[in-house]
Amino acid sequence: MAGEVVVDALPYIDQGYDDPGVREAALAMVEEECRRYRPTKNYLENAGPEPSTAFETPALQREMERVQQRLPMEPLSMKRYELPPPPAGRLGEPAAWVEAVDNSHAQLSHQATRVLNLELQLHYSTEAWRSYLNVLQALVIRSQNVHSQLRKQIAAVNWERKRSQTASGARLRALRRRWAQLVSDNYRLERAITQLEIQLEKAKGQATADEAPEMDMEAVKNLPDKLNSETEKEVQKKIEDMFAD
Repeated sequence: MAGEVVVDALPYIDQGYDDPGVREAALAMVEEECRRYRPTKNYLENAGPEPSTAFETPALQREMERVQQRLPMEPLSMKRYELPPPPAGRLGEPAAWVEAVDNSHAQLSHQATRVLNLELQLHYSTEAWRSYLNVLQALVIRSQNVHSQLRKQIAAVNWERKRSQTASGARLRALRRRWAQLVSDNYRLERAITQLEIQLEKAKGQATADEAPEMDMEAVKNLPDKLNSETEKEVQKKIEDMFAD
């Protein structure tokens, strides 16, 4: 089935990870795969263009262009704080003087507003800053609670995995012992059947005394490999050792 993940490792019950040479063998396999791997696909092609201009304002764009062109930074303009008189060619025009007076009123109003803001800050900034710190503290406590809940959920997931794998491990061990027992029983049955067939052939007189050992050897060859010379108890022990934890 496409996309299906087959779990073939149970880390809570599997053994052998700490055996000598296992870590080195795993690292060697990783290094070999890294050596053979040659990336040929652009993994960012489906991500779309990078939103590098999403937060760029016109002023920031102009500044980035200035930096790219290696132009010097413009000096700070103090024009808004100046009170220039009318131009030399308009000194005799009343309208020009009215504009200069309006500009001076605007400058004075701006400075008065700044002074008022400083006075308000002097009186209320302490409480405002304390309120801001309280908000930050509440956000920190909320984030810590969320973090604690996530850690508890992670611990619960890990505990459930350990419980499930431990239960599965006990069942797997029981099934392996059962499988070994069934293999041993089949081996004994096959030996018994073979011996009965030989005895039956002898009883019917269809085999001579010289042919019986030959038939016995042929029957023994049909038994499982590497078990032909074992006794029943030795075979049982060998099978159990093969599938022991």
